[in-house]
Amino acid sequence: MRIVFMGTPDFAVPTLDALVEAGHEIVAAYSQPARPGGRRGRELVPSPVQRRAEALGIPVHTPVSLKGADEQAAFAALAADVAVVAAYGLILPRAVLAAPVHGCLNVHGSLLPRWRGAAPVQRAIMAGDAETGVGIMQMEAGLDTGPVRLEGRTPVAGKTAGELTAELAAMGARLMVTVLGDLAGHPPVPQVEEGLTYAAKIDKAEARIDFAAPAIAVERLIRAMNPAPGAWIEVKGERVKILAADVLPFTFYGTGETVDDGLTIACGDGAIRPTLVQRAGRGVTTTEDMLRGFPIPSGTAC
Repeated sequence: MRIVFMGTPDFAVPTLDALVEAGHEIVAAYSQPARPGGRRGRELVPSPVQRRAEALGIPVHTPVSLKGADEQAAFAALAADVAVVAAYGLILPRAVLAAPVHGCLNVHGSLLPRWRGAAPVQRAIMAGDAETGVGIMQMEAGLDTGPVRLEGRTPVAGKTAGELTAELAAMGARLMVTVLGDLAGHPPVPQVEEGLTYAAKIDKAEARIDFAAPAIAVERLIRAMNPAPGAWIEVKGERVKILAADVLPFTFYGTGETVDDGLTIACGDGAIRPTLVQRAGRGVTTTEDMLRGFPIPSGTAC
């Protein structure tokens, strides 16, 4: 097929690679513009999709918006059979959605209609969902409201957002190739409204751990924020990220305080014991190694 690919982060790269490997003609790749980054935060850094597409010799377009008539005309002129979208990050106007012969197909990281929106992986973990998945959705004007052609499922278990995102990215790539190989055999099935939830974009303020919550909820938050932005506490005047933790069923007094010298922290119900941590400006390490040079005594507020 003649395909326009639209994506921005690492999540989208496996789908781009899978389409190329399947022999499809990728006539162009659309990605969000380069953002400031690098060591000093001033260098413009292209997105993972832009870097991969350029390495594959695919022309890349990075418009700020697709709302203008000129951009829409340029998109239509590509004469695509289908547009494949994976975490692109820009709203597609109706003119763009209708331009390809078979419309636009989206790789969405949830079991729709649960977790429509920007952060389905993180929200599934935070909510304690037993399973999640990825769907190949026929896009329409609404927010992730389109019918689904094919989906795959996987347990959430103890996975971090990073681990689950990588798993769903690989799964979504395989499913997209399957659907494109037989569109007629994978007709779009309308979503039901039962179980509808929205996955709001993660606000950085959510990464501050609230120890009034039960320990099981705190541990889910820690996994949902790993690798970014990272759940954190403030201890001894310094911000410390917690990237992994065990849940202890015991209830302690002093919610939000350490109950021993090993950084076990009392929660509203139970406690957590961090296992992977990161001090500001330093690398990730075990809690035991951090405490050797940065002791945190029992009774310390977090």
